[in-house]
Amino acid sequence: MSAQQMPKQGLPASRLCVGVMSIVLGLSACVSAPEGVLSPVAQTSADATSVSIMVATTRAPSDNPGLLYTGERGNQIDFNELVVSIPPEASRKIGEVQWPKKLPADPSRDFATLAVSPVEGKTAMSDWYRRNKSPSGRLLVFVHGFNNRYEKAVYRFAQIAHDSKTDAAPVMFTWPSRGSVFAYPYDKESTNYSRSALEGVLTAAVNEKNIREITVLAHSMGTWLTVESLRQMAIRNDGIPSKIQNVILASPDLDIDVFRQQLADMGPDRPKFTVFVSKDDRALTLSRRISGNVDRLGQIDITDPAYRQLLEKEGITVLDLSALQVGDSLNHSKFAESPEVVRLLGQRLIDGQTVTDQDLGLGAELGTTALSVSNTVGSAAGLAVSVPIAILDPSTRATLDDQSRRFEQNLGDSIKGVVPVIPKSTSTRR
Repeated sequence: MSAQQMPKQGLPASRLCVGVMSIVLGLSACVSAPEGVLSPVAQTSADATSVSIMVATTRAPSDNPGLLYTGERGNQIDFNELVVSIPPEASRKIGEVQWPKKLPADPSRDFATLAVSPVEGKTAMSDWYRRNKSPSGRLLVFVHGFNNRYEKAVYRFAQIAHDSKTDAAPVMFTWPSRGSVFAYPYDKESTNYSRSALEGVLTAAVNEKNIREITVLAHSMGTWLTVESLRQMAIRNDGIPSKIQNVILASPDLDIDVFRQQLADMGPDRPKFTVFVSKDDRALTLSRRISGNVDRLGQIDITDPAYRQLLEKEGITVLDLSALQVGDSLNHSKFAESPEVVRLLGQRLIDGQTVTDQDLGLGAELGTTALSVSNTVGSAAGLAVSVPIAILDPSTRATLDDQSRRFEQNLGDSIKGVVPVIPKSTSTRR
């Protein structure tokens, strides 16, 4: 190889290294939250609200009561009830976790821990649910993603449960994550280590007679753990129990080819899947490069015909959040930080209701046209998308023609209001 050839061949690799390092630095900048926040405070604020969460974990215990658990792997499943205080609405923004700047936390402006109670025995799930059961009989199980300490996952889920205003009883499954961007391989293997444990938690929830409906919400690498546990459950029991009705995958760090096979292994009688994607997700860009340059499910382009066909065939609803702007510089936590999406979670998705493009405005096919017409003709068109979310739902093809007709009718009405109507001549041709 000549000296002249070497720079040309080395350039793409150097660019890749620079790109990966910039993402890693971005990831590192997002993990500076204080540690040891789980030691209970003496009292809360009069205007604060509290959320009781059942937390199941496969992590090893910590000697520090402010941490409770480490990022290492434990030898059993531990259950704890944690009560988290959320500061008054005047002191916070929806979608944000107000971490204390110093300890102990001030509940009037910070998230704070009010109580930590170990729950033991085979009836841990039932005992907790009977004390905290939902009027609707719903249970929400949250599985966090890569690079999460125990306390960070607890506070994030408390925020989601509070801000979504869902009445579903909140349960979190937290798996061993070292909380470091450089521990990606360890974290990935920890999800595999925890598959049977999550399956056991879901089975216990299914067996609780007072629970009528279960929704699983998983984020990032936690989606791999979730889908693998459901696949394992389906194979073991010849199907997934009907109580598990909804699975929501947020920014899924899933190989798109593997996901296709996982769905096939589950069989036709599986829960309804909803997926949040974002093409500008920088964390998934890094994962894609680490994982053999195979597309990640959470970063797909829903306008790609091949992906559209696959997702429509499988009956999967996809919400594209690419146009949303939040405080997360990596664009990896939009599902939790966007007020619009958090409200959508609580008002519709967690409760198992169907969300279609008619709920959000026009879908991906007509969204750009609608915005263009709205800007040109004005509000008379009545077609501007209310929130910057594009959607691909299983009924898109069936409803698209109807949407097009409505679009043309509204456009015609708008033009009639702008362009004078010339009356037809009453004379006849000779």
